[in-house]
This record gives sequence, structure tokens and C-alpha cells, in this order.
Amino acid sequence: MSVDKSLKYTENHEWVKVKGEVAYVGISDHAQEELGDIVFVELPELDDEVSKGDEVVNIESVKAAAPVYAPVSGKITEVNDALEDAPETINEAPYDTFIFALELSDASELDDLMDAAAYEAFLKEEE
Repeated sequence: MSVDKSLKYTENHEWVKVKGEVAYVGISDHAQEELGDIVFVELPELDDEVSKGDEVVNIESVKAAAPVYAPVSGKITEVNDALEDAPETINEAPYDTFIFALELSDASELDDLMDAAAYEAFLKEEE
């Protein structure tokens, strides 16, 4: 299992990469390992307004289904349509595969996310 040092993380195992005013969101290597083979990703609608903690996406695997929550508030500006045909991409490259991107409505919410070191410590506590 790996943790990308350049990203921020939530306790729900989403990762966040910020580029300007846009936050790209995916799930961590730990999350994809726990799910197993991902077979379907229900993508959000463009322009949806979401609040931090809202359930935005559902991921289905051969083992279970799991929600993906908005790590920060904002408007959905991009979805990774390629996941409709190739949801397993998340298993293959979790940190290179964003699920959706949103325009930040409150950048201060980024301060609530964990850096890689804090996320690694969080994972050890969960074991």
C-alpha cells in the first residue's frame, strides 16, 4: 500500500490534489485495496453544488459498495468519464485517477485535511 506524499487525505480515504481553485478527488490506495476489484463508479453531475461531507459518488466492487464524500465544498466542474468504461483504472493507478473535480467555495476547508504523514499515522491507528 502506498501513500502519495503530495496529496491531502480525509478519514474516509479520499485524496485531494489542489490546482489553483480546483480540487481533484480520488480514493487512496488503501481504499481501493479494501474494496477489491472495482466494477462500477456512479459519477456525479456537472455543476452540482456539494458541501463538505456530502456523499457524491458510489463505487461498487466485487466485495462491496462504498460512498465517496466531498472532502471540501464546491461546484463539480469535471468528472472522469473514462471511469464509466474502465472503473478498474482506480485499482491500477489510484493516485493518477481522479473521480471528480470541484471548484472550491471555501478554501479554508483544505486546512481540515490530513497531509501524507498524518494519513499514514491514521492508517496505523485503524489497523
